[in-house]
Amino acid sequence: MSQIHPSAIIEEGAQIGADCVIGPFCIVGPKVVLGDRVELKSHVVVTGDTTVGEDTVIFSFAVIGEIPQDKKFGGEETRVVIGARNRIREHVTVNAGTAGGGGTTRIGNDCLLMAGCHVAHDCQLGDRVIMVNHAGAAGHCVVEDDVIIGGISGLHQWVRVGRGAIIGALTMVPNDVIPYGLVQAPRGELDGLNLIGLKRRGVARSDITQLRAAFQMLAQGEGTFQDRARRMGEEFDSDYVREIAEFILGDTDRSFLTPGK
Repeated sequence: MSQIHPSAIIEEGAQIGADCVIGPFCIVGPKVVLGDRVELKSHVVVTGDTTVGEDTVIFSFAVIGEIPQDKKFGGEETRVVIGARNRIREHVTVNAGTAGGGGTTRIGNDCLLMAGCHVAHDCQLGDRVIMVNHAGAAGHCVVEDDVIIGGISGLHQWVRVGRGAIIGALTMVPNDVIPYGLVQAPRGELDGLNLIGLKRRGVARSDITQLRAAFQMLAQGEGTFQDRARRMGEEFDSDYVREIAEFILGDTDRSFLTPGK
């Protein structure tokens, strides 16, 4: 049985999973689906067509599923999908998608969104993403698995951040970030690789060695950035290096943060 505080408002039509805990003064809209063992602390608003996965905890004053902050939004039916075991801290806002952006804002599993973070319309966050206090992702951003976004940092709309990248605090990210990249400085600069993150995940020393050599090729090799990426993918025998090459050569609406810029 779920525990629902008497002051909470659960609108007719909402689906509440087993063993949920809904604290005082929470509002759960009529199209919301809460998975098993979801906990809403006090004063949480979950609205719109929103699904929250099992064992997720949402802290006080978070607002999940509200309409997008987009002047083109015309009231169309769009949604938010949040996976399992997430921690969404105080004052976080997650907006629903737009028809022009695919219609769904999505957050994966095991993410931590610290206090004051914002996930805008049509963003796609992978698994184990950490957004530190007051970080923001503008509309249509794609953040792959195992990314860390430092405090008071912002992603420009349509930016992609590759798997395992880390973005330092107080950083504006105007362009795509390669997988395993290290970005810092007020106007984001690709300053190397997230070597600490790679080591913590147990990546083999041989792969790290090849990644470092491949990064030097990207930074100092001949030809365009795409030419260097293509050659890098052909010359190195590492799945991690090939992942970076494929990311650079894939479809994007932005240019890239490149070494030294």
